[in-house]
Amino acid sequence: MGRYILRRLLQMIPVFIGTTLIIFLAVYALPGDPIKALFGDKAADPATVARLKHQYGLDKPLLEQYWNYLTNLFQGDFGLSFSQRQVSDMLGEAIPVTVKLALVAFGFEAVIGIALGLLTGLKRGKIVDQVVLLLTLLVISIPIFVIGYLAQVYIGTKWGIVDPVVTDSNDVSQLILPAVVLGSVSLAYVSRLTRTSVVENVRADYIRTATAKGLPRRRVIGVHLMRNSLIPVVTFLGTDLGALMGGAIVTEGIFNVKGIGNMLYKGITGGDGPLVVGCVTFLVVVYLVASLLVDLLYAVLDPRIRYA
Repeated sequence: MGRYILRRLLQMIPVFIGTTLIIFLAVYALPGDPIKALFGDKAADPATVARLKHQYGLDKPLLEQYWNYLTNLFQGDFGLSFSQRQVSDMLGEAIPVTVKLALVAFGFEAVIGIALGLLTGLKRGKIVDQVVLLLTLLVISIPIFVIGYLAQVYIGTKWGIVDPVVTDSNDVSQLILPAVVLGSVSLAYVSRLTRTSVVENVRADYIRTATAKGLPRRRVIGVHLMRNSLIPVVTFLGTDLGALMGGAIVTEGIFNVKGIGNMLYKGITGGDGPLVVGCVTFLVVVYLVASLLVDLLYAVLDPRIRYA
């Protein structure tokens, strides 16, 4: 196991470098001058533009800029945003908010989605199965910003169950509605994926053998059926954890959540290259760590899987 983890960590290095390089080139290779864009319609003083370019290292070749960014990154320096604030400080304020939002959404989609998938898989063809399949298909078909708008209007404004806009991003109770909206589409996928996996495994030989041995139905379902059925679900959930943090851009914008998604959106619209690259770099790390954890969970769920 230790050698496998070490090998996976080594494999993450070229993946990390490749993805951050692509993002860096995509942001800074765009046409236009980001420094002149800071002045808007005003005429930019050439001396001021030259000074700012030198301050941000934009007067150097693109690959040299990336190398400097990478070396500073491994020292914990994400660079300086165009707002003259350290990107690391801005991330330090936004990341805890988005982590809370993503974890609440993750727990919502995992618990409810797996429960619905197990229920519909065991009740295949019955009315509850048809209703859940119809509802999940409906949720998948609706864009996330429409779901957020409807939740904000009805649950927040008309029914007054919760505040339609988050006033304190550090208050977990105010993040419940945005988290439900954020995790709603993923919940539908988790439910359908769990149902499919349960239907495939419920007729397997090992399930019939466990039942024939006289094991309690709770143990047959909870231990034998679920452990094998959850492998594809865990794969989806692991990759979706990073997607929840990156996909929070729309949700955080709708509910005014001061997280990394909101900050990334402002960085994109404001042309703040260092801020955008810093946010995406953090999300890349989240994806890589989540992928490693998913692989390690395989051996826990299925004893037949062993890592050399």
